[in-house]
Amino acid sequence: MRAGNHIFYSKILLFGEYSVICDSMGLSIPYTHFKGELSFINEDKYTDLDYAVNSNKMLQEYLVYLKTLNEKQELKCKLDLAKLEKDLADGLYFESTIPQGFGLGSSGALVAAVYDRYSLIKIKNKSHTSRDEIKKLKQCFSQLESYFHGVSSGLDPLNSFMKSPLLIDGKENIRPVGIPRGRHTKNGAIFLINTGSPGKTEPLVNLFLQKCKQQSFYKKIRNELIPITEGCIKSIIKGDSKEFFSNLEDLSNFFLNNLSPMIPDKFKVIWKKGLDSKAYYLKLCGSGGGGFLLGFTENFEKAKKILRQMNIDIIPVYKN
Repeated sequence: MRAGNHIFYSKILLFGEYSVICDSMGLSIPYTHFKGELSFINEDKYTDLDYAVNSNKMLQEYLVYLKTLNEKQELKCKLDLAKLEKDLADGLYFESTIPQGFGLGSSGALVAAVYDRYSLIKIKNKSHTSRDEIKKLKQCFSQLESYFHGVSSGLDPLNSFMKSPLLIDGKENIRPVGIPRGRHTKNGAIFLINTGSPGKTEPLVNLFLQKCKQQSFYKKIRNELIPITEGCIKSIIKGDSKEFFSNLEDLSNFFLNNLSPMIPDKFKVIWKKGLDSKAYYLKLCGSGGGGFLLGFTENFEKAKKILRQMNIDIIPVYKN
């Protein structure tokens, strides 16, 4: 009995955290360093048995949620829940290296895996998936992932399922997009910094929504954060390195000055050091509060040296 070799990767939302809530563009990429797949306990694999048992238990609780939706005829995609129930009884679990609560889409990869294995009318991930199909997938994934976060856009599972960068241009316009390699600074890089503790998405999103009720704050989001975010996305896609890093500096400044509750306190000095030295620029990776921070630099060795002096190790995501 095998769950199959369908592997689903973590994701990084390069640009758009929080601003996509207010209808800005967003850019998300699959991150293959972390991944997960459905598997069975004792399936000729050596794994953490306690982890596998807890994962199986969590999936059984998830099944209750799915069955409730199905009984109410509210489930947006047809799933073979009887097969899922049988597989869970046989020891199904989600074998994953994606850290939970770190903004890398751990629940998104799980949802993509469940849809891939148990959907009765599956939209296939192919090179020319239509916009209507992507829209249907997003709606389905939004509902399936809402169990884990209370509210979900469906973007994390969509990115994990599609396995390609996705450009979010409004709620109804999402499409795969190419990011040119080699056009940016040859010594440049994208990297992650581990804050050492998980973040909690729901309370921080609620805080942001509360702040948006203040006209002055919402005006800043509309007039500053959204144009800067979209400038970053457009310039990275067209390969304009100078314009990209100029927008990136503005974005990093905006987060530090206006969304500081989302930045762990001990990393604010590290964040500001990047801005002052112009050696690197940091931004949130997900909702913040913990998890990973995302960094960009035009000189990877210089950034690495400065960060090491502050006892910060970094994980490369992309290097030119």
